[in-house]
Amino acid sequence: MSTVVRPDSLDGALAALATGARPRAGGIEQAGSAPVVDLTGIAGLHGTARDGDGATRVGALTTVAALAGLDGYPALALTAGALATPQVRGTATVGGNLLQRGRCAYLDHPAFPDAHAPGRECPSREGDHLHGVVFDSGGCTSPHPSSLAVALLAYDAAVEAVGPGGTRTFPLADLYGPAEPGRDHLLSPDEVLTAVLLPAPVPGERAAHRRAAGRARAEWPLVEAVVRLLPGPDGTVERAAVAVGAVARVPLRLPEVEDALAGAATGAAPGPRVAAALDAVAARTTPLPGTRYKAALLRAALQDTVERALR
Repeated sequence: MSTVVRPDSLDGALAALATGARPRAGGIEQAGSAPVVDLTGIAGLHGTARDGDGATRVGALTTVAALAGLDGYPALALTAGALATPQVRGTATVGGNLLQRGRCAYLDHPAFPDAHAPGRECPSREGDHLHGVVFDSGGCTSPHPSSLAVALLAYDAAVEAVGPGGTRTFPLADLYGPAEPGRDHLLSPDEVLTAVLLPAPVPGERAAHRRAAGRARAEWPLVEAVVRLLPGPDGTVERAAVAVGAVARVPLRLPEVEDALAGAATGAAPGPRVAAALDAVAARTTPLPGTRYKAALLRAALQDTVERALR
């Protein structure tokens, strides 16, 4: 059984990580013999706060349930409220959701001990990839599993991390990217994700979220979509943000759909420009043999989410 270290400060956590320990928060721990750093006792990582300009800082140990009740960010609240079950939302943390491992049938599988070794061909390409990517960039076929990352990407959120070199702040989109197999984020092993930084809320925002899954509760999404619409004084959409998840190694923004929604009338059905943009997204998918169904599912989920945001 792993040794558990419970620091009460970031300095203590960083010192433990420097010895090869791995962080834990929200009550979930992977099997292994390396020491575990329990971050839950670090007070500065909990809760939300707004500054004088209205921007919001969300501590990395804030629960998903707390985000579901966060005012001013309806797309984020809808996404958090649809995640898993009430029990999971009350325990799972923002940081844990953003940094969680992918849904891979070969992860730690005793028959495939080197499945995630650098340079190794992904065994799921010839094996089980039913829940895999639909935008294939090569390498690992597991889509990133974080629902919160999809919504936060639509808000142009930033993240804060602390490591031996000090504190750094960078766009949430840069937390993800081409990484070696078995890694689902680009944070260094000796860094701690400390906060998510949201811009000030926009009055009048319209939002919708769609999570297509194999069952209603306690399931990873097959496809996930978030739409934010910012209407102008005349009721038409001035700016839109559209993000999708569970379809690529990283959460994605869809600029062609965002551009097509600019000028759309709220309270009305999406017009032909939006339909053409959705078709274009489906056309540029590069599914694996077992994920071809996701191209159609993505198109349908986006259509539904756009329609609900415009209502």
